[in-house]
Amino acid sequence: MARARTRPWTAVPPQDGRRFVVTGATSGIGLETARRLVAAGAHVVLAVRSLEKGEQVAAPLRASLVGSVEVRRLDVSDLSSVREFAAGVGDVDVLVNNAGVLGLPFARSVDGFELQLATNHLGHFALANLLLPRITDRVVVVASQSHRSGELDLTDLDWTRRGYRPYAAYASSKQANLLFLGELQRRLTAAGSRLRATGAHPGYTSTAIQAGTGSAAFTRLAGIGNALLGMPPWQGALPTLYAGTMDVPGNTYLGPHRFRELNGWPVPVGRSRNASDPDLARALWAESESLTGVAFPL
Repeated sequence: MARARTRPWTAVPPQDGRRFVVTGATSGIGLETARRLVAAGAHVVLAVRSLEKGEQVAAPLRASLVGSVEVRRLDVSDLSSVREFAAGVGDVDVLVNNAGVLGLPFARSVDGFELQLATNHLGHFALANLLLPRITDRVVVVASQSHRSGELDLTDLDWTRRGYRPYAAYASSKQANLLFLGELQRRLTAAGSRLRATGAHPGYTSTAIQAGTGSAAFTRLAGIGNALLGMPPWQGALPTLYAGTMDVPGNTYLGPHRFRELNGWPVPVGRSRNASDPDLARALWAESESLTGVAFPL
């Protein structure tokens, strides 16, 4: 029997009266997510490290005269910034944990954590838990197909015992994203909450993140790959938009539908065995609470 043809999903339903927070919203997937949400009538908080860049991208969004936009400073790698943002942002319908870094040379955050772990996982872990009492609908976790090669080691999250490998550290942080997604939904369900956690990944999308690694060779290769294989950011943002606006069950994970989920249209996709391990997820949650000082509030 021939496989049913996947119909492209591009129609974000009306979001009038709904308030979204999108981290890392000055470029790439985050910016396209914000743009589409505003076009659908939402109020979008651009949670960004640079207020200047945030205001630059907000100007054309405000000109749309459909939804509305505000810009707030947030550096998810800095827990004091996360706490300050969470204390002042107010009520939120949907939190989109999108900001991320890729393949950085070894560095530590201001709190002393390996920077990719701090940015991609710990900061978003803290932000979601701090905001949960004021979220009305869901948390969206943006992960990556790279999670499949992750080697998350809870005894060495900071890569101090092992030799540091930039892309292995990235993959591990993305595996942490999916472990967080599953454990958050389990905790919400156990607490009797109607909130839900959903996830998405953008496949192979051409964005600026590939040029931010500090490796000139990787940047050149990524530029070629982006030109030959990369989806435009508007299409790469569709799984995130689907996860944030459509009526899907908690712990749903969405990605592009074509070969190896590199490109295509949003559909439910799988995840690796390690990224689905509830015991590992619980252990990571406990370690994340210890490192951030932020606990599940419900």
